[in-house]
Amino acid sequence: MSLSTAMAANDSSAFPARVIPTVSRIPRTVRSKDQRACAFIELLDNRRLNFEFQPIVELRQSSISGYEALMRGDADSDLRSPEVLLDLARHTDRITELERLAVLTAITEFGKQRLEGRLFLNLSASAILDFASDRGSALFEAAVRAGVAPSSLCFELTEHERVEDPDLLAQALEPFKVQGVGLALDDFGDGRSSLRLWAQLEPDIVKLDKFFTRGINQDSRRVDVVRSILALSERFGSRIVVEGLETVEELAVVRDLGCTFGQGYLLGRPAPEPARSVPPLPAQVLASSKIAVLPNTTLHRDIGQTVGRLLIEAPTVAAAASNDEVRRLFSRFPKLHAVAVLEHDYPVGLIDRRSFFDHYAQRYFDELYGRKPCKLFMNPAPFRVERSFPLDSMISMLAGEDQRYLFEGFIITDGGRYAGLATGESLVRAVTERRVEAARHANPLTMLPGNIPITEHISRLLKSGRQFAACYFDLNNFKPFNDIYGYWRGDEMIKLAADTILACTDRSDDFVGHVGGDDFVVLFQSEDWVERCKTIVESFGVRARALFNDEDLGREGFLSEDRHGVSCFFPLTAIAVGAVLADTSRYSNPEDVASSAAAAKKLAKQSPDGFHLMGD
Repeated sequence: MSLSTAMAANDSSAFPARVIPTVSRIPRTVRSKDQRACAFIELLDNRRLNFEFQPIVELRQSSISGYEALMRGDADSDLRSPEVLLDLARHTDRITELERLAVLTAITEFGKQRLEGRLFLNLSASAILDFASDRGSALFEAAVRAGVAPSSLCFELTEHERVEDPDLLAQALEPFKVQGVGLALDDFGDGRSSLRLWAQLEPDIVKLDKFFTRGINQDSRRVDVVRSILALSERFGSRIVVEGLETVEELAVVRDLGCTFGQGYLLGRPAPEPARSVPPLPAQVLASSKIAVLPNTTLHRDIGQTVGRLLIEAPTVAAAASNDEVRRLFSRFPKLHAVAVLEHDYPVGLIDRRSFFDHYAQRYFDELYGRKPCKLFMNPAPFRVERSFPLDSMISMLAGEDQRYLFEGFIITDGGRYAGLATGESLVRAVTERRVEAARHANPLTMLPGNIPITEHISRLLKSGRQFAACYFDLNNFKPFNDIYGYWRGDEMIKLAADTILACTDRSDDFVGHVGGDDFVVLFQSEDWVERCKTIVESFGVRARALFNDEDLGREGFLSEDRHGVSCFFPLTAIAVGAVLADTSRYSNPEDVASSAAAAKKLAKQSPDGFHLMGD
């Protein structure tokens, strides 16, 4: 179908005249589907749509950069929900008309309120095609009447219907791009938005689904997914809007990860007359120099290390097979994204499903090419990789110049022979998991971050320019205790130290790491860090007594051997902490900070109160 034909088929620039049924306002609890449909038709024909606007915040500047227009029906009925309105629009075959009315009404209301920044308008691909039928004249005229510059508009592509022809949509967007109208992909990562759309449509903005935001301060997998998507956004030249922000902890993490924009109830709820500035609490978070403590999770050891874990068993076709045979194969396997073309078990090409059907949809294709060999329409140089190939080696390929495998997938071989297929999205997912896996480096006893995460966090703190306290905790007389009471009791002592430290720190501001053995590092941003350290020393001294027998408690110590094998009396195990105040004026790298804190720890072990601040 040509662009002009498709546009004409969707043309509803003039709303068709309809008979308006007489419908009373039926309470939402008693409406049937037909009654709701009649009420919807009355609402639509009387142009009775309402709108709420939700702010989109530029995180670095802590300013509102635009608003998303959210469609609403009658406030006192069950037609208020946009999901209900869309469902009824499809039921009554008036979906494009509803979207068209919604866009024009939103522009008008946006102009009336003189809201600043960009206006994000939710549109399906069909609605964009409809507006393109007159090259955007109706939309541009509405914008002029409302006093809204076209460059202030941004289409937010929703996928309540599948985008069947991205190339056609890209053509339809051209007249809007000329006028500066932006494009955003909505809910990226929810399983509907695809890398292919991102690559083909080249959106200005990608809105990351709220799934990846919720609890991001407690889940390093979400952190790493966001990092990966930010890396892709740099590759594709798009900016990211992180949706679903509801807590200050989530906001602090996405701010520190480098996300450009944020949206969510914390930053501003949808309202008919929305806020024109960032609320005080999130503004305070965005202005703070504190660095968010990123989450640490347990280590999974069952993740495959090779490309073979991505393998999908899929049928193939011979090189001599006809295009009709390929069509029938795709029809039998509707979820098959591509098919490999083989000669004597060796792959010689790959046929992408969507590309194939784009050709097949052309006039007279069946008559001209149906019986001809499928080799005519295959990619003769598909990406092939051995199933034993290390998965970590695939990471660099994500930034390679040839990105076709992200869309059509690639072939996995075994000794050069065909073994199966893999998708680009499965590769991105697997690489993300591997990065998460490599970033954990958690101590197996306490599951606290180890040396690498500690070093990374010190680097982040130094880069921020904020002063912090690096505190090194160590147990006095732990080795002789471990020798007498055994490794199980020794492990309990270490876990008690970890639990005591965690109980006395603010997990959103203070980073707790386990260097190894009985050594811990805490990187404090809390202002009262000295009091916290002293509380840890006192609390541990009380709680650790439960790990000694009555005889040793009675004499406030125990007998064990020293380093030279000589029996000695040791005081009850206690915790000591050495501290240094660190910033870029004193330290240039994490290693120097760690060394100074370790030196302070040695002095603390000799101190009567178990605390020493280097420089005091």
